[in-house]
Amino acid sequence: METYFELAHIGMNLNCPEEAEKIASTLSLLFDMRPREGKKSIFVGDLFECMKTPYLGSKGHIGLCTNNLSSAVSKIKSKGFSFREETASYDDAGRLCNIYLDGEFCGFAIHIMQKQLFPA
Repeated sequence: METYFELAHIGMNLNCPEEAEKIASTLSLLFDMRPREGKKSIFVGDLFECMKTPYLGSKGHIGLCTNNLSSAVSKIKSKGFSFREETASYDDAGRLCNIYLDGEFCGFAIHIMQKQLFPA
């Protein structure tokens, strides 16, 4: 199976929870998407993540999902790129769920996640 990537979401670094709420409300109204509040961010639909305080990337992050995260990580490493291992999270079985690439790309960090695959 070939490894592929899809855009999952755009993460925007905001300065405080109030600013994140304001932007999330605006995006929610603009695109008719429901906001979903978490500890560190507010998601608007599945496309926007309004960070309550700045995180990785000076501008924010681009979230990508892939059908095979372990294969994707191996391929990316083979091309000479590295990952921020301290950002890795794992499921109960010890499988990698998501991780950030090291560095920034035009001010954005890259967050890569395992796509949730469900049987048809």
